[in-house]
Amino acid sequence: MAGSRQLTMSQLSAVLDTTLTLIGQFQTALTTQPTAAAAEAAAHDAEALPLLTASSSALKAQVTKLSLLAITSPFTHSAVCTVLRDLNESVLPSIVTAALLVTPAQYTKAFNSEVVVLVKTTLTELLNLVSEVKRVGEKKDQEKKDNGKENDLSKAEKDVVTLATGRVWDACDTVTDVANKGVVGFVMRRVEQWRDLVRDAVEEIEDWDPEEDGDEFFDELLGDDGKEDKDEEDSDDDDDDDEETAALQEHKKSSIRFLKPVAQVYPTIINNRLKNAGNAPLSSPSGVKKLESLMLNLQAIPDHVDEAAGALYEADFDKWGQYLQKTRKCATKAVDLVMSPWVTAAGSDETADKFTTWSKTWLKVIDEVSKPIDEN
Repeated sequence: MAGSRQLTMSQLSAVLDTTLTLIGQFQTALTTQPTAAAAEAAAHDAEALPLLTASSSALKAQVTKLSLLAITSPFTHSAVCTVLRDLNESVLPSIVTAALLVTPAQYTKAFNSEVVVLVKTTLTELLNLVSEVKRVGEKKDQEKKDNGKENDLSKAEKDVVTLATGRVWDACDTVTDVANKGVVGFVMRRVEQWRDLVRDAVEEIEDWDPEEDGDEFFDELLGDDGKEDKDEEDSDDDDDDDEETAALQEHKKSSIRFLKPVAQVYPTIINNRLKNAGNAPLSSPSGVKKLESLMLNLQAIPDHVDEAAGALYEADFDKWGQYLQKTRKCATKAVDLVMSPWVTAAGSDETADKFTTWSKTWLKVIDEVSKPIDEN
C-alpha cells in the first residue's frame, strides 16, 4: 500500500515538474516567431483563431478541475496527474501552436503581438497555479508522513488556489474574446480608443481659456507687498499680454477648426471600412499591409494632437504648427488608404462607394482648414 502510494506521489511530482518545464519552454517558443514559410505551411493544416478559442476554453476547463482537486480532501494524486497530463499532451501544445499560427504577415503585427502577450500572460498565470498545486501536494504528503493522514486546507490556503485559478480564467477569457472578435474586431477596438483620445484633446482645447493667466494664483503666493510690486510690473506688460492672448485665441480657433474633421475620420472609417468588413482586409497580403498602415497612422494622431495642444498652451506656435502638420499627414494617409472598398466584387469595375465620395470631400475640407497652419 505504502509502496503504491509512494509511486503515485513520485509520478505526481514528475508530472508537475514536466508541466512547469513545458510552460517555460512554451514561453520561450512564443518569443521566437516561426519563419514565414513554416507558418504558411502550418496554416494550411489549422485555422489559428478557432484553434485559439478551443484551446483557451479547454485550458479553462482543465484548470477548473485542477483547482477543485487541489482544495478538496482527500488530495487524489492520480486525478491530479490525469489533468496535468491532458494539459501537457494536448491543451498547452494547442494554445501555443494557435498563437504561433497568428503570424504578422497574415494577421498584422499588432494582432500578432496582442495574441502572443495574452497567451504568455495565460501561461504565467497557469505557472503560478501549478506551483500552488505542487505546494499543496507536498504539504499533504508531508502530513501523511508525519501524522498518517492529511488535514483539510485552511480558508486562506484555499483562497490562494482559487485566486490563482481566477487569474487563469480571466486570462483565458481575454484570449477567447480576442480570438472571437478577430483581427478586424481588434482593430476596431483600438481605433475606438484612439478616437476617444482625440475627442478628449479637442474638448480640452475647447475648454481652455487663454485669458486665464494665473494672476490670482501668483497674488496669493506673493501677498500684499508682493502684489503691489507685481501690479506695477504687470502694467508694463499689458500690451504684450493682450497681443499674446489675441494670438492664442486665434490659434485656438484654428486648432479646433482643424481637429474636428480629423476627429471625424475615426467613426467614419469604423462604420464604413471596419464594421461588417469580415475577413476582407485579410484576404490578400496587400490588404493586411493596408490594415497595418491604417492602424499606424490612426495610432500616431493622438500623440501628435497632444504635442500640438501642449505647444499651444505654451504659445510655441512653431511647434504647434509642426505637430498639426504631422496630424494632417497621418489623417490624410489613413483616409487615402481606405478610400476604395477592401475588395471589389468579381467582374465589377466599381471601385467607389459612399465612403469614397466622403473621402474626397473630406480632403478638400482638410486642405481648407489647414491654411492657417500652413501660413503659421
